[in-house]
Amino acid sequence: MKDHHTYGGQAVIEGVMIRGKKHVSVAVRRPDTTIAIRSEPLYSLFTGKLRNIPFIRGFLVLIEILILGMRSLAYSANVAAEAEEEELGKFTLGVMITISLLFSIVLFFLTPVFISNWLESFIKSHLIVNLIEGLIRVFILVAYLFLIGRMNDIKRVFMYHGAEHMAVHARENNDELNILNLKKYSTAHPRCGTAFILVVAVVSVFIFVFLGREPFWWLLLSRIIFVPIIASISYEIIRFNNKFSNNFFLKFIVGPSLALQSLTTREPDDKQLEIALVAINKTIELDNQISDL
Repeated sequence: MKDHHTYGGQAVIEGVMIRGKKHVSVAVRRPDTTIAIRSEPLYSLFTGKLRNIPFIRGFLVLIEILILGMRSLAYSANVAAEAEEEELGKFTLGVMITISLLFSIVLFFLTPVFISNWLESFIKSHLIVNLIEGLIRVFILVAYLFLIGRMNDIKRVFMYHGAEHMAVHARENNDELNILNLKKYSTAHPRCGTAFILVVAVVSVFIFVFLGREPFWWLLLSRIIFVPIIASISYEIIRFNNKFSNNFFLKFIVGPSLALQSLTTREPDDKQLEIALVAINKTIELDNQISDL
């Protein structure tokens, strides 16, 4: 019988983070080729009853991704720098998350507003301008992923990204977790963060297309305050697609995200698959200890 709990994670610097039912583990390859691993319980906020409430859980997932992602990246950077004992303080973590959020909002939500606002001199229909704004947003997202994927260091991170997906696939199919079995699976996964980001971009087109563009302060503010709402809707679409993957409409929305993952994943080598196995096995081990109590 399959374990229907959805394991997931992300790639970090020379490593993989896996998030389980109650725990998260990060496995990282040290410069001397040994493997460092850190595990910790998840915050109760991310595992409690609120996590089961539709739309609220999408917002919680967004917060969780930011916190766990930053902590995991900081840990992997410390290991890569052979400073494993260094800890990222709460203030520093908060600053990093704030900067990441601001960068994302400015690049993906506000930049399309300024570009499309220039078009209002030529196009009088707000609906059409809003539609163009949405298409610009999708273009910026794809172009950004394409450009960062040309960087050698990021290419290695994307290889670990592929390894993480293959480990999750094997877990979801109740396969024995070993390198040979992982190699059977695709590096793309429908619950990938890339899939989530693309769905956010597509949903934002439908949300913003019917909003007015006056006054300008509202145009900018609406692109910010609607981000949690759009993220929550997008998360529900991803969950629904996971249950009803044959639905034509959902394939139309989520299908392109699998293709987009060709920009954010690469085929991993055996050593990278080994890292993914260490991370997911440790997380499963800790979760099972809780279940046996």
